[in-house]
Amino acid sequence: MQVQWQLRQLLQTAAGDSGRVYTEFPYRPLPEFECWSADVAFVATLRWQTIDDWLAGAPELVVEVLSPSNSVGQLRDKRKICLENGSREFWVVDTNLREVEVSTADGHAVTYKSGQEIPLFFGGTLPVDQIFA
Repeated sequence: MQVQWQLRQLLQTAAGDSGRVYTEFPYRPLPEFECWSADVAFVATLRWQTIDDWLAGAPELVVEVLSPSNSVGQLRDKRKICLENGSREFWVVDTNLREVEVSTADGHAVTYKSGQEIPLFFGGTLPVDQIFA
C-alpha cells in the first residue's frame, strides 16, 4: 500500500498538468468486461474529462504492485488486454526484488532496478530507488 501512495505522488509530480494519477482507479478495458481496478493509473487530462462512472478502455499507464492475490497468469492477461485497449505502458512493481518491469504496447519489456531511472512517456524520469524510499 505504501508503494502505491509513493508511486501516485511521484508520478503526479512528474506528470504535472498532462494528466491525473490515482490509486485503485476503476476502468473498463472492453465494453463486455466488468469494471477493473488499477493499483495506480495515469490518465491524460483530455481523456480524464470524458469519464462518467469509470474510464472506457484502459488508462494510458497501468501499474500493478505484486501481491499474493496476483498470479503470473492474471497479470499476463491483464497486461495484454490493457496494452491492446488504450494503455501505452503496463508496469509490474516487485517490492521484494525492488524492481519495476515496464511493458509497452509495441511488445517490448524492460526491467528497471536500483540505481536506474524509468523514462516516462509524458516527460521526465522516475528513479527506481524513490519508489521504494
